[in-house]
Amino acid sequence: MPAPVLHTPRLTLRGHVLADLEALCDLFETDRARFMGGPLPRKEAWRWIASEVGMWDLRGFGYWGIETRDGSFVGQVGLSQPPHFPEAEIGWTLLEGAEGNGYAAEAAQAALHWAWETGFETLVSYITPGNDRSIALAERLGAKHDEDAPLPAGETPAETVVYRHRADADGSPEAYA
Repeated sequence: MPAPVLHTPRLTLRGHVLADLEALCDLFETDRARFMGGPLPRKEAWRWIASEVGMWDLRGFGYWGIETRDGSFVGQVGLSQPPHFPEAEIGWTLLEGAEGNGYAAEAAQAALHWAWETGFETLVSYITPGNDRSIALAERLGAKHDEDAPLPAGETPAETVVYRHRADADGSPEAYA
């Protein structure tokens, strides 16, 4: 299943193209990736990002490239559930220079709206402690810290906190219409 195209007032969420993966691999090689499991060597980053793209065919959900109205690629948002994740996650990543414009919130709201409309009732965000910007965004989206949620295999509470998004909470589809 290819990624559906979603539109917001300022953004288009669309299936990834090769140039997106190159830009994301560049990001993952830097210290900016410290909250995303990085920095990572390009080969490892490529595999990780390619698996997020391939998730559409394997799981029926995955990651979208985030593009501004002028066609600039600014990051990605999406749903994933690799084998070591006990639950489906919504996550986001912006390229350097794209933060502070509300793009992550706008894109994540569109992704949540899509998830709720396609039958998801709950999603989690696995966040590295200290990633205050991601925690703040999860909370702005209506997610609540879930201390009882299972962690990805091999991870500890010192490495990962879980924020839960629910379709029937502040993150209801009506909030994103």
